[in-house]
Amino acid sequence: MQEIIKVGISNHHVHLTKETYEKLFSEELTLRNKLHQIGEFASNQTVDIKCGEYELKNLRIIGPFRSYNQVEISASDARRLKVKPPVRKSGNVKGSVPVTIIGPKGSVSLEEGVIIANRHVHFNPEDAKKYNVVDDEKLYIKVKGEKSGIMEAVAKVSDNGYLELHIDTDDAFAFMLNNDDEVEVSDTLK
Repeated sequence: MQEIIKVGISNHHVHLTKETYEKLFSEELTLRNKLHQIGEFASNQTVDIKCGEYELKNLRIIGPFRSYNQVEISASDARRLKVKPPVRKSGNVKGSVPVTIIGPKGSVSLEEGVIIANRHVHFNPEDAKKYNVVDDEKLYIKVKGEKSGIMEAVAKVSDNGYLELHIDTDDAFAFMLNNDDEVEVSDTLK
């Protein structure tokens, strides 16, 4: 596989269950803008999070509701919060960092939930078959430009997948990448 794809940069954000959301807000979750991944959206609602005595404000809630609660932050955010979250695939919060999520109606304390999301390339099943890629397969991303280099990512195959590299703000700054920039993805280091 060797293909040119676009970049999508994720700032810190949260995924919540409906039950958790209703403890934090009295209003419905409302759409701010659609995301490329089919059915997903950035909402108008934001929360603050607290880890110990340190806090981050205005983390956007990504909809729709999930079956788990998760806070995705960058390594820079983790340093500000004085925590060491694991780098994980979204949805894998077992044994991760505890957090308190604060909304206008109340707060919810979780024993686990804070991660740094691994770099990943979204594929729908048809694209995965076309490029002969399986879920969690290691991929290599070649970045050209002033801060060129190669980064590793994993394939994330899902029914709503839209072919795109997802990285956090730290990775974007390190490689001087912007949303919709193009990079080359390959399953080998050639």
